[in-house]
Amino acid sequence: MNATRTRGLALAGVTALISGVAVYVNGFGVAAFGDATAYTTAKNGAAALILALVFAVGRRSAGAGSVALRRPTRPGHRWGLVYIAILGGAVPFVLFFEGLATTASTQAAFIHKTLVVWVALIAVVVLKERLTWWHLGAIGLLVVAQLGLAGGGVSLVADPGTTMIAAATLLWAVEVVVTKRLLADLTPWTTALARMGGGTVALLAWCGLTGRLDDALPATASQWGWVLLTGVLLAGYVATWHHALALAPAVDVTAVLVLGALVTAILAGALDAAPLAAQAPWLILLAAGGLLVWLAPRLPGRAVT
Repeated sequence: MNATRTRGLALAGVTALISGVAVYVNGFGVAAFGDATAYTTAKNGAAALILALVFAVGRRSAGAGSVALRRPTRPGHRWGLVYIAILGGAVPFVLFFEGLATTASTQAAFIHKTLVVWVALIAVVVLKERLTWWHLGAIGLLVVAQLGLAGGGVSLVADPGTTMIAAATLLWAVEVVVTKRLLADLTPWTTALARMGGGTVALLAWCGLTGRLDDALPATASQWGWVLLTGVLLAGYVATWHHALALAPAVDVTAVLVLGALVTAILAGALDAAPLAAQAPWLILLAAGGLLVWLAPRLPGRAVT
């Protein structure tokens, strides 16, 4: 079990690395399109196609035994897949990127990184995951570090952009728990492809209803470049994330995901001359929280839940 969890957290670390890069480059992608929903649709569509291609190549080279789909056999499976496709792979993306257009990036980043808090609350009730005081301490460190990185840029005022980002975060938190439950019976490739394929169909339908379908097709070389880059990143994110969830507890992998902020900060410091030294204490605190999550099951102490 420990070895399986370690592999899951290692994969979650890869997901965090991809996430940190994606957060940095997504701003450029949105700017190239000018329409957040159109950009999200194009990016997610590219990710769905790339994910399907990787699956096909992997299945051909590794065999159906290791790279496999599993047909849903119960109504709960089908409704779960519908949820992660529409309310995981479509609606939250629109809410998040539309909210990001009117909300400070520090505010958006902090709200999104509270995902681990909501996943912990839901997973304890629905998945019966057991948390120790070490887990709670780690989550506390991660939240405080994110607040510090925001540099006072966090407001509790519920403006429309903040509300949309908070709603997206809550939908993604539920999606994490639903996906974890589905992975008890289905393969990670099944949930990952359902999420991105179904989500892309839902996004295209929304663009059609709102008259943005033409805008979702890249029209310039710059737009094509950003769509391909962010599509590759999103495909890698979804594939590693779903495989990590299959191996380790939902709370643990979500906590490790917060470490993506380290990558984003390093990129901003190296490429945009952001004041990395001033953020160093908070980044160290963030790394400490991630390390504590990894070590939590090995440390002495009773479970809180």
